[in-house]
Amino acid sequence: MNLFAIGDPHLSLGKDKPMDIFKGWDHYVERLEKRWRAVVTENDTVVLNGDISWAMKLEECYEDFAFLHSLPGRKIIIKGNHDYWWTTMNKMNQFLQNNHFDSISILFNNSFSFGDYAVCGTRGWFYDAPESDNKVVLRERQRLIRSIESAKEAGKEPIVFLHYPPVYDGNVCEEIYSVLTEYQIKRCYFGHIHGEMTGQYDSFERDGIHFGLISADRLQFCPKLIEKF
Repeated sequence: MNLFAIGDPHLSLGKDKPMDIFKGWDHYVERLEKRWRAVVTENDTVVLNGDISWAMKLEECYEDFAFLHSLPGRKIIIKGNHDYWWTTMNKMNQFLQNNHFDSISILFNNSFSFGDYAVCGTRGWFYDAPESDNKVVLRERQRLIRSIESAKEAGKEPIVFLHYPPVYDGNVCEEIYSVLTEYQIKRCYFGHIHGEMTGQYDSFERDGIHFGLISADRLQFCPKLIEKF
């Protein structure tokens, strides 16, 4: 069993909002499916760290979730800034259950264990958020803490996945970053960044933490291997 990750698929199978208009995104759904199937087996797990679907409402996600469910492996989903369909855990879990999408799980105030490790995470927030966003940033901080604590209680080493980068362009989202350092997190993966800026964030170290960018376009739409079990 292996753990993979890929972010920002921006699926729009049920909406008329294709990503093909952007450079490097031509035939991206077909490329994602082909490359996913080439590396992921039914025994593997893939973390998708946000911007899953362009749908505005949960029921509009059906075709995008059906596509993900059809792919090999278990999928763990985190909220991104464009996931406007996101709602309560009860409603999302009911949606997954009603549509028999049993290969998809939601990461929200919880964690998922794999061997000696646990997948933890939350959306995160902007490093330069205005003061009016303080409540949002602090909520994201607490969600990350709860996720990491659940892993620690299970005796697992947390691997953190965020949507927003906690470090970007020389700036730091202190509310999120301080959690990573306080809990001595060793690995943190994020998405959100696209285009020409992606190269410098592929992989870097800071305060003993390995950071990695896993946006779909940067990975050429192929899930990245995070850990073998």
